[in-house]
Amino acid sequence: MNKIKKLLISLTAAALAATNVIGLASCFGNNGGSKVNTGDVEVVAYDGSAVTVTFYHCMGQSLKGILAECIADFNQLYPNIKITDTSFGDYPGVRDQITTELSAGRAPSLAYCYPDHVALYNKSKAVMTLDDYIASELEATHADGTKEIMGLTQAQKDDYVPFYYDEGKIYGDGKMYTLPMLKSTELLYYNKTYFAEHKLTVPTTWDEMETVCQQIIDIESAKEGGLKANPCIPLGYDSGANWFITMTEQLDSKYTSSEKGSYFLFNNEENRAFVKKFKGWYDKGYVTTEEIFGSYTSDLFTQTEAGKTKAYMCIGSSAGASYQRPDLNPDGQTYPFEVGVTMVPQENPETPKMISQGPSLCLFKKDNPQEIAAAWLFAKYITTSVEYQARFSMNNGYACAIQSVKDNSVYADFLQKADGGVGLQASAVQLTMNYKDYYYVSPAFNGSSTARDEMATLMKNCFQQDPKSGETEDQMIERLFKDCYDKLKKKYDR
Repeated sequence: MNKIKKLLISLTAAALAATNVIGLASCFGNNGGSKVNTGDVEVVAYDGSAVTVTFYHCMGQSLKGILAECIADFNQLYPNIKITDTSFGDYPGVRDQITTELSAGRAPSLAYCYPDHVALYNKSKAVMTLDDYIASELEATHADGTKEIMGLTQAQKDDYVPFYYDEGKIYGDGKMYTLPMLKSTELLYYNKTYFAEHKLTVPTTWDEMETVCQQIIDIESAKEGGLKANPCIPLGYDSGANWFITMTEQLDSKYTSSEKGSYFLFNNEENRAFVKKFKGWYDKGYVTTEEIFGSYTSDLFTQTEAGKTKAYMCIGSSAGASYQRPDLNPDGQTYPFEVGVTMVPQENPETPKMISQGPSLCLFKKDNPQEIAAAWLFAKYITTSVEYQARFSMNNGYACAIQSVKDNSVYADFLQKADGGVGLQASAVQLTMNYKDYYYVSPAFNGSSTARDEMATLMKNCFQQDPKSGETEDQMIERLFKDCYDKLKKKYDR
């Protein structure tokens, strides 16, 4: 089973030579996107004609089954709209494929996206702004003769979680580029059984986290054979990039801006100080990240075999809750330990800051306005359907984009079963919904996706590298920050 990707990897496909780009795009045949129009595109009503909408996403097999049913129900309304969907495995896979196709003047009709991706695609002026469709009073006719307006009703707009909806307008020009599909955040998972046994307090701040990490080291050191027989890394953090960016939000110490010429703000004393602090944690064996460990740190958290390295806390995606649960005991009914889940530690618990993640949907400009109109209708359908929003959420652990799903009896029953075992996924969804007032998104611009990748590398380098001859640790960290900053600025901030 593929784990949910949270960390964006570097763009390699975009660096291919032009001949290879065209060749790659053609490899997908009928699954590939159609021609992109980079000019102004008229908003029209869907007229009932036969049209194909290509949809790129990264759904796994179980979600694709739900998507197939969603498409079938949509086709009851619009039988002449053919939806062809292709999964590219993870968010970077979708991003890289679309970037490749855009290099050849092609793109899908509709795609999963993060804000960073939209900013990247807009280098080609390929992404459709949605404001005119949202406001449209034009009508489309269903197969049974009933009609719906092309735009969103006021009730539909009000139903979206406000923060998720407003994320579509963060691109600096006030226009709407995306609709929210499903959302997640990062949460702190902890071994509730272990914490209760050793009377540990769940950390709510980073200072408390440092104390708990040392307490866990002390506990395991005191066992027979010490740390050699009971190896542990108290905390795993799945994304070094998210850790860095979240800290800049919690400290208000600056990461990036949307202002051309001043995109990159992260190279400052306050940010270097928290990285040095966490390097100290790493040196003491308190923490590791996915980039350092080489795999998701949930693998450490769910480890139960004697003598194997274990983590007793893990910070990871709310949408990956099922991966934070250990395998069942041989009885097939109970778990080796109960999992607790809560907010990530904060610098100031009075003003929490938590990252907003998860897919939105963007549309691409096309020569055929009917293709855009059909893609818009499907995007509206899949993001406003209570039934399908609920089913997607219950299957994969993301929170829904709309608020009315809470009134759905099946979904309400799902949330009521939240616990630290089979109901861990429901617990994570519930918390994601409860924390909706605390979320942030970083500025999106051409280069913001690469910047995120570089923050993961920067954290890894600062943790693992040793100072050069005659260089202090502070000087090493300052050098690594400057190298990262200069690299990004030279490429994007000109």
